[in-house]
Amino acid sequence: MKVTLTHISDLASMPADTLIDARSPAEFAEDHLPGAINLPSLSDDERAQVGTIYVQDDRFKARRIGASLVARNVATHLEGPLAIYDGSWQPLVYCWRGGQRSGAFASILDQIGWRTRLLDGGYRAYRRLVVTMLYEQPLALRPVLLDGNTGTAKTRLLELLADKGVQVIDLEGLANHRGSALGARKGGQPPQKLFEGRLAQCIAALDSQRPVVIEAESHKVGTRIVPPSLWMAMKDAPVVRVTAPLPARAQYLAKAYGDMTDQPEVLSQSLDLLRPLRGHEAVDQWQSMVASGAFTDLAASLMHHHYDPGYERARERHDRAQPETVDLTALDDAALAAALPALMEAIERATRA
Repeated sequence: MKVTLTHISDLASMPADTLIDARSPAEFAEDHLPGAINLPSLSDDERAQVGTIYVQDDRFKARRIGASLVARNVATHLEGPLAIYDGSWQPLVYCWRGGQRSGAFASILDQIGWRTRLLDGGYRAYRRLVVTMLYEQPLALRPVLLDGNTGTAKTRLLELLADKGVQVIDLEGLANHRGSALGARKGGQPPQKLFEGRLAQCIAALDSQRPVVIEAESHKVGTRIVPPSLWMAMKDAPVVRVTAPLPARAQYLAKAYGDMTDQPEVLSQSLDLLRPLRGHEAVDQWQSMVASGAFTDLAASLMHHHYDPGYERARERHDRAQPETVDLTALDDAALAAALPALMEAIERATRA
């Protein structure tokens, strides 16, 4: 039985206990359906081998060799991760186009007695929906941009707003990057396609009649590009700006970047990337602060000399209406929670402007 995806929101109600991605590990790593597990019908090397034979030698031979490899690999999966399932288990299998790899895999599972489904069109059908949403059509969203200089706890504010039932899109979370020169996070960034898939799933779950708050980013978060449909919606969106005193921001930033201050050598290497922009003298001073453990002073200096001027230049390039402003005096969780009512009121005013 085949299952057809007609919209990204269909992913939330897929009729299966387990989604099995039968593509190679490299294909799976680049992108996959949410929640899928990778049980390759062919390894990366086997896929390349069969493909070469198919193109350069003999198609029948390629299919025969491919079938034998698939049978062996599925047998390994049956003896391994699939051995825990009883007869009531219902898997859904997909490959690139919903063709031979997933078809062969599903046929074996069917013969065992499991009620197995195939994704019509495979991964390519899912990817087509993502591209249509993020590249080819205007988004039915009511975005409000949460703006503020570095260290104004915007990411934490998004979390607190979400806890209050406000719709948010956390681009930095989806891209696993803090969106700055020193913004790398453990684990690195997902591939562009995987980032876009996560973003599409997030958007599909939103109520288009209600505002959605998005941190004011550039068109890139780290090295991940914000897709054009969302970027165009963000460019025209009203803005709510949060402000805070530099000392409070410096303390907050030093704590928020604890994963980097715990690794001074990594932080020093990242600061070296700023030499073409800020010169050797400034970076040498920042390196000295790292060596002495003066991370709050480092944060204050970076914001004053690097981040804040960058934000001001970016704002000058955008012809936006005067933003709603919320002034924060402190950035601990208690102070942020106390500021939420004023922030939510500012968001509501911005959507009415």
